Amino acid sequence: QVQLVESGGGLVQAGGSLRLSCVASGSIFSINVMGWYRQAPGKQRELIANILSSGRTNYVDSVKGRFTISRDNAKNMVYLQMNSLKPEDTAVYYCNAKYMGYDSWGQGTQVTVSS
Repeated sequence: QVQLVESGGGLVQAGGSLRLSCVASGSIFSINVMGWYRQAPGKQRELIANILSSGRTNYVDSVKGRFTISRDNAKNMVYLQMNSLKPEDTAVYYCNAKYMGYDSWGQGTQVTVSS
């Protein structure tokens, strides 16, 4: 099993930046993909960025050029650097790990962007 814990959310003004962190523990050697999802009130959870074990990254169009996903394998960490934040980025952000056909989720961290 893989356990995930996120941190780094908070309240920020539009145009500001935040960095989310996620630490993985457990069977981390089996993780294929790590990603960040978000869920805004009344909306479905959506994938916004992921990073493969090869280092390849993928982003949803709405965050391209503003968000950067990265990972530090030595520290079992994945990060999401969020710049130029917009009110529509307000959501609960979840860290996700895919391994051996399973999904593991963190508890979520709230990001609120004020206008």
